[in-house]
Amino acid sequence: MLLPLKYRQPVLLGLLLLSVFSLFVSRAGLSISMIAFVAVTTLHRGIGAQLRRVVTNPTLLGMTLLFAVPLVSGLWSDDTGGWAGAVRIKLPLLFFPLAFAGSWQLTQAQWRFLALFFAGCVSLGAAGSLGLYLENAAAHNEGFLRAKTFSTPLESDHVRFSWLVTVAQLTLLALWKDGSRVQRWCYGTLLLFLTVYLHVLSARTGLGAFYLLLGMAALRLLFQKRSWKLGLAAGIAVVALPLLALRFLPSFQNRVAYIRYDLPNVLNGSYQMGANDGNRFLSIRAGIDLLRQHPGGIGFGDIQPASNAWFDAHVPGMIRSDRFLPSSEWLMYGLGAGWIGVLLFTASMALPLLDRSIRRSFLWFVLNCGAAFSFLFDIGLEVQYGVYGYVFLILWWWKWLTPETGQAE
Repeated sequence: MLLPLKYRQPVLLGLLLLSVFSLFVSRAGLSISMIAFVAVTTLHRGIGAQLRRVVTNPTLLGMTLLFAVPLVSGLWSDDTGGWAGAVRIKLPLLFFPLAFAGSWQLTQAQWRFLALFFAGCVSLGAAGSLGLYLENAAAHNEGFLRAKTFSTPLESDHVRFSWLVTVAQLTLLALWKDGSRVQRWCYGTLLLFLTVYLHVLSARTGLGAFYLLLGMAALRLLFQKRSWKLGLAAGIAVVALPLLALRFLPSFQNRVAYIRYDLPNVLNGSYQMGANDGNRFLSIRAGIDLLRQHPGGIGFGDIQPASNAWFDAHVPGMIRSDRFLPSSEWLMYGLGAGWIGVLLFTASMALPLLDRSIRRSFLWFVLNCGAAFSFLFDIGLEVQYGVYGYVFLILWWWKWLTPETGQAE
């Protein structure tokens, strides 16, 4: 590396901390910290070894495929401007696996500090968001009846932030094992707070990932002889928590009421102005129809024009603000590269689960299942916050849980 050995770890840790902090306060800071981190970890004479590791490690290869598919789709994209924009957003999927493939490593104490910093930033962000909700709770609760929500970090990107909250919960569980009694009480308090916050926010991506975590934990604990009581408690919580939220949290009550109101639009495939769920499922229907018509894909640059053309033909009265890109990354990669794109995206989600170098594989399994779930009905890889969240969190955990990837001098 270009950095002297004695400065390597402090600088790398500092850049990672800066990127986490910038995620909540500055897009420019986020971009600068990411570029600096990549530069520090790749501009050296040993770059060849890093490139070889990218193509031989399942986790790094899977993430790189997520960039390669859109890149290659430029060969058949008519809208080169749209294609270039899609590829530019996904550049971290190329450079961050290369950066994390290096022989550098932090100490476990430094990784734990980064984990605490991340969980702390998410918790503070959630606390600030909840404070804004409580300032005018009645109006916000009424907004849930119209598919609205309240302000969150990440410039009110509540979908991506809700997933960050579930990853913060998983991070606290990872820290639990090595924590003191006082630390465990603190971790438990934060876990409880973030659980309440998720139900107040009522973002389905975050709640779905949370209940996926809870359900997997329940199943795992039930089959452990010494932990079946905890597993039973987790299983009960899967049922009890939404019932309690429905009883005591007006925002959750109104979210459920809105879902029931919009459900006929989802089931019938009908359009209603401002109907969030129904319109998103119409976008999925559009994606499926377009994939049937173009099994070889249309290129990432042409997805938006093709979607608009579909809406013009099938839902002519639909206003522009109600039109979404197909609301699933599986469909986005399918439209970009055809059925091969669907298969490659599926492989990218599955490859990290085949990485045998990971310690504490259950937490790793849950993290990656949660990420894959978030992409099922969302297009997080089409926006900066979504790309950063996926790239950084998966690769940070990969490096944290595979200490043999480098020497922590």
